[in-house]
Amino acid sequence: MSHEKAKMDSHTCEVQDRQWLTLAQLPRFSVAKLGAILRDNKLQIADLFSADLAFLLRSGFSDIQAQCLLHPNMQQLENSMLWCQQPNHVLLNITSEYYPKVLLQTARPPLLLYCAGNKRLLNNPQLAIVGSRNPSVAGKQNAKYFAQALSLSGWTVTSGLALGIDGLAHEAVLQVKGHTVAILGTGLNNIYPKRHVNMAKRILEQNGVLLSEFFPNTPARPENFPRRNRIISGMSLGTLIIEAAIKSGSLITARYALEQNRDVFAVPGNIHNLLSRGCHYLIKQGAKLVENVSDINEEYQHLALSFLNTKPDELQKSARQSLASDKLLDSVEFETTPLDIVVERCGMPVAEVMSQLLEYELRGLVTAVPGGYLKLGEK
Repeated sequence: MSHEKAKMDSHTCEVQDRQWLTLAQLPRFSVAKLGAILRDNKLQIADLFSADLAFLLRSGFSDIQAQCLLHPNMQQLENSMLWCQQPNHVLLNITSEYYPKVLLQTARPPLLLYCAGNKRLLNNPQLAIVGSRNPSVAGKQNAKYFAQALSLSGWTVTSGLALGIDGLAHEAVLQVKGHTVAILGTGLNNIYPKRHVNMAKRILEQNGVLLSEFFPNTPARPENFPRRNRIISGMSLGTLIIEAAIKSGSLITARYALEQNRDVFAVPGNIHNLLSRGCHYLIKQGAKLVENVSDINEEYQHLALSFLNTKPDELQKSARQSLASDKLLDSVEFETTPLDIVVERCGMPVAEVMSQLLEYELRGLVTAVPGGYLKLGEK
């Protein structure tokens, strides 16, 4: 009897998945419109699939929506159903237990999400990290610092798997065995960019999640990435911008976050760096300027998030105190500092300076760049 019940439950789930996949194909069809149609006509989802064209039109569907409902793209539907049959693959519609609850609070949540990996992660408190695809050395260091510090504080770090800051944030979380969610602007059968295919695999191996609203074989299309950005911000309590030009996808994500009544954080930078201008613009518009992870964590004390702790900052503070009297390190700026300037400032022999700087490079305190050295990550 239990075996028969399991078969019936499986069949019911398959029918429901097909129905939601069909609804997700309808053009210009939102959660709000679906809710209004069901509420105003006292219907259930299943009722829509036994109705004729005239009934659908009377119920509030446009002609093209009704036609798509009656005649869905079967190849797309079957491909999606095949995707669902693979291990750890699941469709999450807006009624699903694991659909991100905070995303449902936004104005335009997707009807359906394709989820690969640990679906239980999706309702953990999340912080988004986004930024330039071509970050500076300092931007790369900041991405690593904030991603790891947030992860060690207990946050799930969310980003878009893109080149630059996004990928660096995912990678940094993987290094400390934390939790990360990657939101794609393509289908999950078509990981983009290709150079992050291995990263996507490692995210799944480390109990993370890949998520998309697009059917599995969807290629990379420019118009899909802003849609992805609204999910990144919508799933997160706050969004941290690390380096962004004035016209960039990161600022689109920040705008979505503001529209969704979410927090926006920005890391300041050199006023002469074009990649700092986006962050400085956001700060002028009211984003919170952040210098370390406690600047972010303190914004959520009122939520009594039990996982928040001060461990990352304590580690940073200890390291900072131990280096406070280091004259050589003090001689290197957060901007490129020529070797002769470092030698002049610290008053040490050149050979000793170069030897010590090499040690500092290995410890991640400075890095060699064209024209000299750059101090890193002293938060």
